[in-house]
Amino acid sequence: MAHPAGTNAPKNWLDRIPLYVRIVVALTFGVAAGYLVRTGWLGDPVKVVGPNLKFIGDLVLRLLTAVATPLIFIAIVNALVKAHVTGRLAARIFLLLMTNTLVAILIGLAVANIMQPGVSREPPQIGAGIAGAIQARLKAPDRKPYNLVDDLLGKLPGSVVKPLAENDILGVIVIAIAVGVGLRIVRDRQRQQGKSAYRAVEDLLETGMELVMVVLHWVIALVPVAVFAVVARVVGTQGLAAFKPMLWFVLAVLIALGIQACYYILRLSFGTWVTPGRFLRGGTDAWLMAFSTASSAATMPLTYTCMKEKVGVSEESASMGVMVGGTFNHDGTALYEAMAALFISQLIGRQLGFQEQLVVVLMAVVASVGAAGIPEAGLVTMLAVFTAVGLPIEMIPMLLTVDWFLDRCRTTINVMGDMCVACLLDGPVRPVVADEMKSVPTLE
Repeated sequence: MAHPAGTNAPKNWLDRIPLYVRIVVALTFGVAAGYLVRTGWLGDPVKVVGPNLKFIGDLVLRLLTAVATPLIFIAIVNALVKAHVTGRLAARIFLLLMTNTLVAILIGLAVANIMQPGVSREPPQIGAGIAGAIQARLKAPDRKPYNLVDDLLGKLPGSVVKPLAENDILGVIVIAIAVGVGLRIVRDRQRQQGKSAYRAVEDLLETGMELVMVVLHWVIALVPVAVFAVVARVVGTQGLAAFKPMLWFVLAVLIALGIQACYYILRLSFGTWVTPGRFLRGGTDAWLMAFSTASSAATMPLTYTCMKEKVGVSEESASMGVMVGGTFNHDGTALYEAMAALFISQLIGRQLGFQEQLVVVLMAVVASVGAAGIPEAGLVTMLAVFTAVGLPIEMIPMLLTVDWFLDRCRTTINVMGDMCVACLLDGPVRPVVADEMKSVPTLE
């Protein structure tokens, strides 16, 4: 796993092993340990081993939650402050990005509601496992019906400090958006007045981002440990049958991402001169790199090159679509998080209603802002989505067993979305560049 941007620290032996490899190894050892637990070699799986393994998984989640709150705050503020688009162009880019993201989320919700990947295809046999304990808690008699208005009003921050102190991620996002927009206004005013005090705040944001990224790097290194603990616990108490829904979930996500890719191709037929064939041929290198690295940020230079040299869009459109889109546009991640929320709700026997799914849509859009600079962004921002609708975050490690693969797939869609926006910005008529003007014959 790469070090946070801005650091030149050498990689140790663990950093040289990609995170997905460590997760697969942890998954394999977790299955083996689960069998030993199930046979009783390591003690009573329910009374002895289960609680100890649960402690390990919960510890990693608590550390991740502690880091996620300041990280999301700084990432959103940083993204809003550094965005260098204004006027009609900014409005057009915003409209294109929001349209693509909303379509992606709606596709994800539609596929999850139709396929129902978390609904058991067999008679439920929920005992002392993770899902059983959570399901029993969710069916408690004191659980009140969900009310969208009351829930949103209750999550609006009444204090600037309280959301940060209580890890109220939705409140933190609201404050971050207000601070980011406010800082842009203050910066513009100070520039007009010839002042430069705003630069100290920008430097503080950059330093804070690097600091939190270093700590996040430490926590992410523990993610394979959480995967091992969760897999060993589930296999030890429920067997491999408990992971059957994960296969349906992977299939559902791949279908949804495929539909989103088809939407991009269809979108090119309206409002841009780039044909679907030219788009597919020109973007292949960028998509392959996105899949292999699972990082849209690392792929960004190649994406820009492909758009400018192979697809042939103008330099301005390539810059705006790839650079700005790479910061705010994460269609694949938003789609995945929406589907993950519905999948977990189905898995634990609590169907999310229409109002709760609206909250999922809102959070999936907002939480994706600034996620490009966050390693394992889907894991971090998923905490915000789950918390907003009251889903148990202790189920997130279950998703990590397949996330290493789905992360690569959704990153590819993220990059494809950026490239689609760049093509749409170029307009219906291909711009004539300087080199082409030289080859045009003139009449004398």
